[in-house]
Amino acid sequence: MLDTIDEIDMRLLRLLQQDSSLSVDALAEQVHLSRNACWRRVKRLEAEKIIQKRVALVDPAAVDLGLQVFVLIRTSDHSADWLASFRNAVRQMPEIVSAQRMTGDLDYVLRVRVADVAAYDRFYQRLIDKVQLADVSASFVMEDIKDTTALPI
Repeated sequence: MLDTIDEIDMRLLRLLQQDSSLSVDALAEQVHLSRNACWRRVKRLEAEKIIQKRVALVDPAAVDLGLQVFVLIRTSDHSADWLASFRNAVRQMPEIVSAQRMTGDLDYVLRVRVADVAAYDRFYQRLIDKVQLADVSASFVMEDIKDTTALPI
């Protein structure tokens, strides 16, 4: 896929990662292209799924989701049926904002957003009701030192 991305595309991607609401005119000016050439490039990046979607980033505290929790999971069941059940549970729980299958000692890491510890406990009870887990531990984020959606391109 990188064969189709040149330096102008990379500049467009960096700009859009910082502010996806930039107009085509503003983008074109910053990358020194005509409006139409810039628009075609952005549309190609979208069509090739290099730009996957454009979103608004919401302040979690403003919507009463100020507690971020990393949930570390181990399972003793690695069957296809268990994995399908786990994936289904994760997709049904909106508090889970990201979920990764890991190598090493942990099987899965979830990043969860909730209002407070009591809300986390309710989330935890629902999670263990949906899927059998061997071990679950949680770490509560005290401070976001760096939290970005921008890739280092």
